Amino acid sequence: MDTVVYLFNGLTEVLTPNNLLIVLIGSLLGTMVGVLPGLGPTSAIAILLPLTAVLEPTQGIIMLAGIYYGAMYGGSSTAILMNIPGESSSVPTTLDGYPLARQGRGGAALGIAAIGSFIAGIIGLIGLVVFAPMLADQALKFGPPEYFILMLIAFLVLFNLTGFSFVKSMLMGVLGFLVSLVGIGVSTGIPRFDFGWSALAGGFEMISIIIGLFAISEVLKGLEENRTTIKQEEIKSIYPTRADLRQCAFPILRGSILGFFLGILPGISATITSFLSYDLERKVSKRPERFGKGAIEGVAGPESANNATSSGGFIPLLSLGLPSSPPLAVLLAALMIYGLTPGPVLFEQNSQMVWTVIASMFVGNIILLILNLPLVGLWAKLTEVPFGILGPIILMISILGAYSVRNSMFDVIVAILFGALGYLFHKFHWPIIPFILCLVLGPKMESSFIQSLEISSGNVMIFLERPISLTLLVLAVVLLSISLFLMKRTRKRIVQETGDHMEFS
Repeated sequence: MDTVVYLFNGLTEVLTPNNLLIVLIGSLLGTMVGVLPGLGPTSAIAILLPLTAVLEPTQGIIMLAGIYYGAMYGGSSTAILMNIPGESSSVPTTLDGYPLARQGRGGAALGIAAIGSFIAGIIGLIGLVVFAPMLADQALKFGPPEYFILMLIAFLVLFNLTGFSFVKSMLMGVLGFLVSLVGIGVSTGIPRFDFGWSALAGGFEMISIIIGLFAISEVLKGLEENRTTIKQEEIKSIYPTRADLRQCAFPILRGSILGFFLGILPGISATITSFLSYDLERKVSKRPERFGKGAIEGVAGPESANNATSSGGFIPLLSLGLPSSPPLAVLLAALMIYGLTPGPVLFEQNSQMVWTVIASMFVGNIILLILNLPLVGLWAKLTEVPFGILGPIILMISILGAYSVRNSMFDVIVAILFGALGYLFHKFHWPIIPFILCLVLGPKMESSFIQSLEISSGNVMIFLERPISLTLLVLAVVLLSISLFLMKRTRKRIVQETGDHMEFS
């Protein structure tokens, strides 16, 4: 009953005019960026992060959450209309979505994707309301050793789900950790690695690095690829028929349940669940030969699984501070920029904010359903915006965002330098997410490790002697094994379907 009361209070807060406007803007911006080919939710959050800097924390997180699930909604548009999966989790959608578009049924496919995403989002959010407080309550028993192991799990799992070699991921993680060491030491309070330069004494501003690695590097990639615009298929009716709805009811339900429960597990990405959902629908279908040729269930299942996984991923993020996907790793960084540390204490110290954000997701999903059905044609037109116009706008927002945090040109220079680095990382296939994850969690991991050794008087066996930390270590090994198996299986499918090695997201 307490949970219902908290949620009702959060809903009351969200329905105030200012917060409702923030939800609308976040959902709209996320969808707009999500429909642009090649961007996806990770880049969407990074590009639009500066816009939230002027908001107070609760409104800022509401907008970022709206941008995240709005981008997840919008990603289906390019997959269906252009056969361009903006991210690897959209690959299954192209298999039947694009053939449907070629048959003049792109509108019906987009409509089913929107409806499936809405239902999956609501189911996932109900699960979030039920499970997140329970998990956070249990996590209150955690001490520094348990938190150290939890962060170790996050590193191990995400290192193996970036679509790159483990060695490259580890090296990028080490680089991110080294960058996090610059500035005031977490245990000593003394500046370190500043080389006598006062600008470095305060460390690197996290938002500047994120803007550089994602937003500015995206502009550089666009210039190199000489992006222009892509002609989309003509959209006819945007509404699926009653037969389509009956045909997709169970695929949506199966995809939602599958995506949510697997999405709770750290390391099981939306890419994996969308492929598993597609395979499941093909296996249970009475006419599996239709798949790949325009079976609308092949759109409904993966899109539902994709969005349910996104909602389920908020459970370990908010309860334990564990991001289960690259977009949530960037969202974790955004939370910490606002001075909020996800974990069990978040539900105790900032319960009003947490439940307002969760309630905003319910409202946001309704807004997205209302937006996505009638505005399908508009989103398709947005893909025709020349990159010569879009690129400078992204660059301007990025530079203003980097400067506005501390009113410092040093932060702008940092953003530009990391933008160049991000471009090089992409060009030579070095993963960025392990870098970001270690940059964000590095200081917390260092602090937990030092506190653990202080508790045990320097005995590292404390991580094996405590029952919870030992259990978490065993769980880490099991999850890592499952993630590696599913990742390899999914990567083979992506190569088979696209002929390309796409980055997991």
